[in-house]
Amino acid sequence: MRAKFATRLLPALAVAAVLGAGSWSMPAFALTDTANLTVSASVAAVCNVQAATLAFGAYDPAAADLDAITTVDVTCTPGTTYDVGLDGGGGADVANRQMANGGATLNYSMYRDAARTLSWGDTVGVDTVGGAGGGGVISHTVYGRIPTGQFVATGAYGDTVIITVTY
Repeated sequence: MRAKFATRLLPALAVAAVLGAGSWSMPAFALTDTANLTVSASVAAVCNVQAATLAFGAYDPAAADLDAITTVDVTCTPGTTYDVGLDGGGGADVANRQMANGGATLNYSMYRDAARTLSWGDTVGVDTVGGAGGGGVISHTVYGRIPTGQFVATGAYGDTVIITVTY
């Protein structure tokens, strides 16, 4: 009986010794050290611009001036100052803007104010509109006018004006 007990006890003791030895062993990396990891970034001044169409609709040369409005939307990083300029489009310059329909042209103007007295051009500090970015969209209204009395060929007229945001 003693031999049977020893035969069963020896394997159990061996397993216990192996398991016990594992719980008493020290990890290979017991020491630690710390340091700071510095993280940095820089944000550049950036502006984006979008605009909707300045749609006048149907023009009657015998009626009063035809007015329309649209917006130029500017989004800049906070604190970024900017100026919005509108070029002359297909016309000779900002004072002589023209929409075209083949060889026919239709004069129009773009203004910075609702009274339509301040022309909107592309000379920074003279006839542009300024602002400062706040991180969100800032809308600037463009006031358009087609003067009365232009008896031109019928059809669809159009022009493309380049918007420049200087910052």
